[in-house]
Amino acid sequence: MAVTKILPILAVVLIPATGSAGNQAIAGELMAGKAKAEAACQVCHGLDGRAVVPMAANLSGQQKQYIIAQLEAYRSGQRRHEQMSIIAKMLNDDDIENVAEWYSSIKITIEMPN
Repeated sequence: MAVTKILPILAVVLIPATGSAGNQAIAGELMAGKAKAEAACQVCHGLDGRAVVPMAANLSGQQKQYIIAQLEAYRSGQRRHEQMSIIAKMLNDDDIENVAEWYSSIKITIEMPN
């Protein structure tokens, strides 16, 4: 069979499988992120990302790359905070990715003042 006839068939077979695997990976990141948030983040930031202590940031709905950048900055010492610097050093790259996936996936609504 000619390559030009095989490629469309492969696209039909492989693309849905790839999408499904991608969805499963994100679901895995979400569950791992939720577990890590329960263990390391919720005391200050809440499991839902709404800060429960003064001077803690709300994380729900925050951009994933922003959360990753801030956690990496705390971990490296580029950014300093008494508690976050300690916590971030306990997170590996997968933990950071997963926690960022969790908090960035929480949907929020915004209401403008009247």
